[in-house]
Amino acid sequence: MPQRYIKKILDARVYDVAIETPLTEARSLSKRLGNHILLKREDLQPVFSFKIRGAYNRIAQLSEEQKAKGVICASAGNHAQGVALAARELGIKAVIVMPQTTPDIKVKSVRDRGARVVLRGDAFDEAAAHARELMEKHGYTYIPPYDDPDVIAGQGTVAMELMWQVSHNLHAVFIPVGGGGLIAGMAAYIKYLRPEIRVIGVEPEDSNCLQAALAAGERVVLDEVGIFADGVAVKQIGEAPWEICKDNVDEVITVSTDEICAAIKDVFEDTRSISEPAGALSVAGMKKYVEREQLEGESLVAILSGANMNFDRLRYISERTEIGEKREAILAVTIPERPGAFKTFINALHKRSITEFNYRYSDSKAARIFVGIQIQAGGLGREDLVQSLREAGYSVVDLTDSDLAKQHIRHMVGGHAPSVRNEKIFQFEFPERPGALLKFLMSLGTRWNISMFHYRNHGAAYSRVLMGAQVEDRELPDFEAMLDRVGFRYTNETDNEAYQLFLGAGNGH
Repeated sequence: MPQRYIKKILDARVYDVAIETPLTEARSLSKRLGNHILLKREDLQPVFSFKIRGAYNRIAQLSEEQKAKGVICASAGNHAQGVALAARELGIKAVIVMPQTTPDIKVKSVRDRGARVVLRGDAFDEAAAHARELMEKHGYTYIPPYDDPDVIAGQGTVAMELMWQVSHNLHAVFIPVGGGGLIAGMAAYIKYLRPEIRVIGVEPEDSNCLQAALAAGERVVLDEVGIFADGVAVKQIGEAPWEICKDNVDEVITVSTDEICAAIKDVFEDTRSISEPAGALSVAGMKKYVEREQLEGESLVAILSGANMNFDRLRYISERTEIGEKREAILAVTIPERPGAFKTFINALHKRSITEFNYRYSDSKAARIFVGIQIQAGGLGREDLVQSLREAGYSVVDLTDSDLAKQHIRHMVGGHAPSVRNEKIFQFEFPERPGALLKFLMSLGTRWNISMFHYRNHGAAYSRVLMGAQVEDRELPDFEAMLDRVGFRYTNETDNEAYQLFLGAGNGH
């Protein structure tokens, strides 16, 4: 299978618009990890992503009749910009269907490159369905983002460049995985030329469609995909990429949101560039691999696949970075409610720095504080910290791995509400677009009282809400049936430990 792609990759028409991207040494990361780390800078392409390669190569193959009718695609991100620029350079009309949730920066970028943008639906599936309708109605040619041999060949030129840029031995190449076009094209070329080089895919823990397919021995459809690394939020690996990946990808590593955020900081410190979450995936996976294998003195390449970051997301990313690098512990600590108690607690930390401190009076005998404490990189000392505080007589709960604590509770520490009865807690995801929050609230109706609400806009396509509602146990089935009708994804978090510690209503829930 890879052999037939080699000629397609060598013949791929990409350099009319794409550039040969540099291979940058990551000096700080190399020193820290004890290996020679190289970054393939696809974030420096004209559309700040590798996607221009596959899009241009696919469109360049069209017949004159197809070019005359124009092209169409459905995309909320980098593929849209690639198709728009490729079509403009070839003098072809392009229509891009994007979900209404697409951040303005991406919509504007596509329009600036000459394409007509049609906004339709809250999710990719709705946008894709509308694109198919327009294609059939007007005779446009559909340009797929990854499941196409010419697209795969275009992306494979990244590996072609890499192989002539690296003259020394290379241990492994780390490649982000969404639908699989990039890793398929690169794996085909690398394994044909240098089969000893390990090809390692990297996926978010909550969007691991290739890892799941490799485990099952066939393509599978994930029930849900995570929303943070939206550039790789794909439920099923592409059919054409799968035929290559199943025999040529050595393994897939998955990483958490916090680990991705830490990788974005790593890239910034070495390049002064900001990767988008999907763009930094490969660095996060590489760090995990080095730690697992206890690797030293090897040459490793990570593909920085894109830098189309919405600026508003940086606040959220910076909050999660220290935990992702395992340099911060998040703890719930009970201290006596008396003058001088905080000073005594500080002394018990033995000169460790406090990164965050949240407190609200709720009881005359004991105070529960939400505190962030700096620890050594890699998480060293976290267990020792917890143990030393317990030995000093403090009640400590480690919340470092609690997503609810990091997403909501750290911004909400305001004390318990003893007068609120029968409180049930739910976390929601809803599409981030004008009017979405109002629509969400209006959809809930007036039968149940909202007792708590926390929402933060992170500049992403979807946002998260934490909501408390006063619901009798016997009414819970009716309440959840109402939530099902509203249609937003949700989870019941009533028994979550972080909520119980800081916000619980004191009603047995």
